[in-house]
Amino acid sequence: MRLRALLAAAVLTITTAPAAFAAPDVAHGTDVPPGRFGFVAKIAMTKIPRPDGSTYSSYCTGALVAPGWVVTTGHCFHDAHRKRVAGKMPYPTMVTLGLVDEAVESGVARKATEVLQAKENDVALIKLDTPVTTVTPLTVSRVLPKVGQQLTLAGWGSLTAKNPAPATRMQQGTVQVATVAPTTIGVRGAAPSITTSACTYDSGAPYFVPGDTGGALVSLEATGPDCPHAGIETTSRADVIADWIATHTG
Repeated sequence: MRLRALLAAAVLTITTAPAAFAAPDVAHGTDVPPGRFGFVAKIAMTKIPRPDGSTYSSYCTGALVAPGWVVTTGHCFHDAHRKRVAGKMPYPTMVTLGLVDEAVESGVARKATEVLQAKENDVALIKLDTPVTTVTPLTVSRVLPKVGQQLTLAGWGSLTAKNPAPATRMQQGTVQVATVAPTTIGVRGAAPSITTSACTYDSGAPYFVPGDTGGALVSLEATGPDCPHAGIETTSRADVIADWIATHTG
């Protein structure tokens, strides 16, 4: 459950116990303007199990790719031993879309009911209990990413890895593709800073090419160094699972 500070935001636990796979908000980014990127989902999870029988709460980020489906990082959904799970949602999970500032907006909230895990990379699809028809989904790119390509990152992660907390105002930043692997791409900060990066609670945050109403999803936050950082962030390619997404979302 972890994304680094690209504008700082994504999956760290919000309890006193440490949370593996936690991810920060977009660090060293900027506020998303009102009315933009409503497809970016804030995912809140409660009663996540630990091996000792206790539970904790955490967050991830995701993106609406069909009215009834959100894509995010696969490791956001796991059993007590951190093994990724599929099927019925393993713990209570709420998804909020259609807002950028929680201080003045309520957005559209949905309960997640099912999770599907991709085989190719660390990506999951989560099904919503009711479709969202007021937000334009992201399309899923089928084009091979290229080194040097610039992408927008947007998320609800923390602004820093120190005492992280999920953002209340969505953050954004620009990154550049640095490496391309069979199922992942490596990205590094470009603007507003070379240290613009994903952070805690950003796991699953979308990297995309913006459009007039939506945009094209190129990859999703997976893992990276502590945020903010100027190093390479590992993200999961969307094009290699585009058919899988289309098959399940219609």
